[in-house]
Amino acid sequence: MTAVISTPIGSRLDTALGRFTMYRLVLWVLAVLAAYSLLLNVLGWLTFGLPEMLAHLALCLGLTYGSNRALAALFHVRPHTESSLITGLLLYFLFWPTQISAGVQLLDLAGVALACVLASASKYALARRGRHIFNPAAAGAFITGLTGLNIATWWAATPAMLWLLLPGVLLVLYRVRKMLMATVFTVVAVSIVAAELLRAGAGIGEALWQPLAQRPVLFFVGFMLTEPLTLPPRRWQQLALAAVVGLLFAIPYNLGFVANSPELALLVGNALAFAAGQRGGVRLRFKGSRPLTPTTTEFHFMPEHPVRFSPGQYLELHLPHDKAAGKPDGKGRRRVFSLTSAPGAPELRIGVGTAEPLSSAKRSLLDLEHGEELTATTVGGDFVLPRKPSTPVLLIAAGIGITPYLAQLAAGAARDRDVVLLYLVRNAEELAYAGELERSGARVLARLADGSVPPPSMQDAGPGRIAGGSLKTLVPDIAGRDVFVSGSPASVRSLRAAARDAGARRVHVDSFSGY
Repeated sequence: MTAVISTPIGSRLDTALGRFTMYRLVLWVLAVLAAYSLLLNVLGWLTFGLPEMLAHLALCLGLTYGSNRALAALFHVRPHTESSLITGLLLYFLFWPTQISAGVQLLDLAGVALACVLASASKYALARRGRHIFNPAAAGAFITGLTGLNIATWWAATPAMLWLLLPGVLLVLYRVRKMLMATVFTVVAVSIVAAELLRAGAGIGEALWQPLAQRPVLFFVGFMLTEPLTLPPRRWQQLALAAVVGLLFAIPYNLGFVANSPELALLVGNALAFAAGQRGGVRLRFKGSRPLTPTTTEFHFMPEHPVRFSPGQYLELHLPHDKAAGKPDGKGRRRVFSLTSAPGAPELRIGVGTAEPLSSAKRSLLDLEHGEELTATTVGGDFVLPRKPSTPVLLIAAGIGITPYLAQLAAGAARDRDVVLLYLVRNAEELAYAGELERSGARVLARLADGSVPPPSMQDAGPGRIAGGSLKTLVPDIAGRDVFVSGSPASVRSLRAAARDAGARRVHVDSFSGY
């Protein structure tokens, strides 16, 4: 569930990137950058040597993949192949390729190999309840540096790599909606480094160019700092973390046994994020499901341990293999779903659109058997109501976008504040959670596209398209309300524009990009 940009370019980009999970996109971008680095070496813009780079790439990918599968078998868990390959590619860019043309440098080679194995091991040894605490590549590189066998040089931070690195980083940051967090880190880190260079006599252009082109600011923020599993759950926490890590990244210090390094800055940030968020993954046991409408289903899970979350936040599930297809689709096996149960409820519930054609993720959910176990890897999101109960809100839901509001209403939102809910569906059969909405105490407006009449507990909003004028008529005091919009990316763009046209000052969005 992510915010979206309401522009034609943003629409096309959301549609294109919505075909990939974050993990798959990062893997592809890193793979393209690795291929680009080989091309640069052939062209003479990098001078490692093509055999050295190919051997280095094979070593990093092979060892992280193999050690991850071996450790997963040892701990009796499912290996996450994409994660291991991403880690291998990150380490490829962190360590210099070992020279082999003039004799193999065994210590350097052993250092890289150790970093690969340690990175995989950190996912299991430095973890709590199935969730790794530290970025694996950073953990492997830092511990290897302590041994003296090899040190991370972050050679991706070279001017020749910048021309493809920058668009790749921007693509990833746009997909994971971490542009603001990346900006905070970049401004803090670049400002400190640039100030040092200015004091040393550099010109303003050189002082700004050097940290961006010759230090790993962009690579670090695009592929490592914003890793979802090692971030705190709320946006303000993420922004604060970005500033702290930016300081640790850029300020020089030496404590004797350790000195400042990007990997140490990230590990400290990971520890702070772990303290602020859900401490570890959560094992869930499937309890059952129930149809909500002809095209939506609710799934119930019993958590092994209590799960901390705020109403409106999401849960990332690591889904089992689709039994029919035998393997996940191109989006991978980790998917995000809004929680519909209230905090403190014994069960965790999610509502999912299950209309044909079904994705691999939805098939795997529908194929779950009673008592089957799976893991929730992350809880997060900022689609939460204002802290002050005196702030009135307008909740706009398009189809399955109703799900985040269920947790908010179940937690008593309509008892504590003035809540108006506008619910848009195709027909009366698609009104999910009608009973829960009636019991919530919220004023519910329903717009049924086929022109049919909603239940008596809901006010008929008419069959017409929701635009600024019609929304203003339905909710005359919209300017004084915080507006929340949830649904598909296309619905969110249209409804957010309508809310702005109707006079809304504060609009919060939550987009279901498809799963």
